[in-house]
Amino acid sequence: MASISSFTQFHCKPVGMICPRSSSTPKPSVFPVNSTIFASKVAALRSFPNRGLANPNRKFVVRAVSDDEWGEEKKEPLSAAPAGVAVVEDEPAALTETDVLKKQLVDSFYGTNRGLSASSETRAEVVELITQLEAKNPTPAPTEALTLLNGKWVLAYTSFIGLFPLLSRGTLPLVRVEEICQTIDSESFTVQNSVVFSGPLATTSISTNAKFEVRSPKRVQIKFEEGIIGTPQLTDSIVLPENVEFLGQKIDLTPFKGLITSLQDTASSVVKSISSQPPLKFSLANSNAESWLLTTYLDSELRISRGEAGSIFVLIKEDSPLLKP
Repeated sequence: MASISSFTQFHCKPVGMICPRSSSTPKPSVFPVNSTIFASKVAALRSFPNRGLANPNRKFVVRAVSDDEWGEEKKEPLSAAPAGVAVVEDEPAALTETDVLKKQLVDSFYGTNRGLSASSETRAEVVELITQLEAKNPTPAPTEALTLLNGKWVLAYTSFIGLFPLLSRGTLPLVRVEEICQTIDSESFTVQNSVVFSGPLATTSISTNAKFEVRSPKRVQIKFEEGIIGTPQLTDSIVLPENVEFLGQKIDLTPFKGLITSLQDTASSVVKSISSQPPLKFSLANSNAESWLLTTYLDSELRISRGEAGSIFVLIKEDSPLLKP
């Protein structure tokens, strides 16, 4: 056992308190420690016997410490985690079953040209996914949540046969459909359908303005009022493909490249005059310019609607991540 003299080579300081002893517990003996520092600290504590203590019978426990513990305290950086404690970083929220279904639905559209070139197997898969989503519709009464309908919706898929001639590139050579969208304003009860075309020389759009009326919690009646042909915007440069298919025939456009170059020079000189022309509007006010639409699924980024003859429309909000490939 170490001698008392070896014990006194260490300084001591109070480090904690213990609960008060009972009246039957004998007083513990005190080692005759000769440390000057320890004696001075004990004297200081005795000069304030009860101040700040709820129970005067409490006593201090001491332990031997090395000299360097009386030096300057080491401060741990605030960002450092305590020893033995694992730091858990925030993890992204797990996808719900509905999120997975929406992702699968959008992935099934890839390469189908909005449904125009979808195979029968793909169409069956789309219908199955839509049916599952409709069963999980978070908005059972879409016409009572018109704020969700507000904004611009981009058409991602349709089975509407009436749009197929419009989407087919063989119908209009060198013309491509860039975007089909629908913009809804629930405050004025208006809806605008728009198709943006692009060609070698210019881009333009064709739109229809309509009013809608709520007929049921899911159904609206749409009455078209006017059509608008947008002012063509000439492109800065013309990109001509090597060939184009028209009425089943493939036409080589290589000999026309020189002619197109000269047309481009001429087009650039008249771009200002064409752009200054107002859009062309025409009336659609007749009894046949009506339709209805049933919204079967609606959330903040995805809308599924069914129309006449069982046609399906899947639209995505313009700023949704679902539009990103």
